[in-house]
Amino acid sequence: MDSRSHTHVTAALRLCLHALLTGLLGLAVVRAVSEDAQRAPAVVVVAALMAALYAAGPLASSVQPGSRAGAVWLAGLGALWAALLVLSPDALWVAFPLYFLQLHILPMRWALPAVVVTAGAAITSFVVHRQEIEPGAFIGPLIGAAVAVATVLGYDALFRESERRRELIVELVATRADLAEAERTAGTLAERERLAREIHDTLAQGLSSIQLLLRAAERSLPEDAPAAAHVRAAREAAQANLAEARSFVRALTPPDLEHGSLAAALERLCARTTAPDLTVRFAVSGTPVELPTPYEVALLRTAQSALANTVRHARAGRAEITLSFMDTSVALDVVDDGQGFDPSGAPVHERGDGGFGLPAMRARAASLGGALSVESAPGQGTAVAVTLPLPVTEAERAA
Repeated sequence: MDSRSHTHVTAALRLCLHALLTGLLGLAVVRAVSEDAQRAPAVVVVAALMAALYAAGPLASSVQPGSRAGAVWLAGLGALWAALLVLSPDALWVAFPLYFLQLHILPMRWALPAVVVTAGAAITSFVVHRQEIEPGAFIGPLIGAAVAVATVLGYDALFRESERRRELIVELVATRADLAEAERTAGTLAERERLAREIHDTLAQGLSSIQLLLRAAERSLPEDAPAAAHVRAAREAAQANLAEARSFVRALTPPDLEHGSLAAALERLCARTTAPDLTVRFAVSGTPVELPTPYEVALLRTAQSALANTVRHARAGRAEITLSFMDTSVALDVVDDGQGFDPSGAPVHERGDGGFGLPAMRARAASLGGALSVESAPGQGTAVAVTLPLPVTEAERAA
């Protein structure tokens, strides 16, 4: 019968209800047999029928709270109880378990009137059988009805609160799992970027310098000199290893940069950034040039962090990312028309999608010899700009 919960508490309450109704029916039978021999057979028959019908309810799968079969089953119990009320004054006590059954089976808009009718029938039975009006005839059934209503409503409130807490716990566990996965992914990406930067800044740069030095040595030696062949072989080995190092750097590139240029990655970032009433646009200024992977990673992560802060905190209606290529530098600007903030009072470890807020952006820019600037004020929007000097190419070094 009980589809709301299968806890031990609910099972115990159900057993208590069964025992209470059975005991009260037994009391009515015993009193009738011992005090009213004329009506005793009828009382026994009606009580047995009511007990049998009550026992059939839990066995029938169709008898469920809010179902039509449940209402019909409850109406049959009520009819047999009314007949028992006519035969025995002790049957009025059966009203107490009936209160709980009505509140459990019927919708609340029908359960409350049914409880009132049941209490009225119990009071009427008491007055008719005793042929007198006493305060107890009214107080007992009414208090019982009030206690039943308060108990059921209180239990329902506790059950709903328990369900809300259970849902919150499930959501919390899922959120913690997602957060742990996101942290693992972020850690993996950060390590890939660190390795790419280290390979580019140390191994690749060293091999590039060795190659340039060997090329200069090769030019200074006569072609038929015995050492020229060794120098040429060393330069070719250095060139092959430099190509291998650059392939490692490309393999460690963030996923957003694997299938296209930095401009394409930034355009995809703007397209997939969604927030209520926010429009994000992307623009390129100047003539694009190929940038080393660490430069692209730094600019992309800065854009991700700045745009994430715009979505989460700025309440902006418009944001724009501009990638500018100049003669000796490349710049990235992220501007929004949001509520702004005081840069001097910004949290030191404010988390963004790509790092830990402004300190991480500054650290990325500084690691490549660049600089980050933030212009903002309450109510005046925010502008984040990072400028990186363009790296010197091998041709420029050779010249």
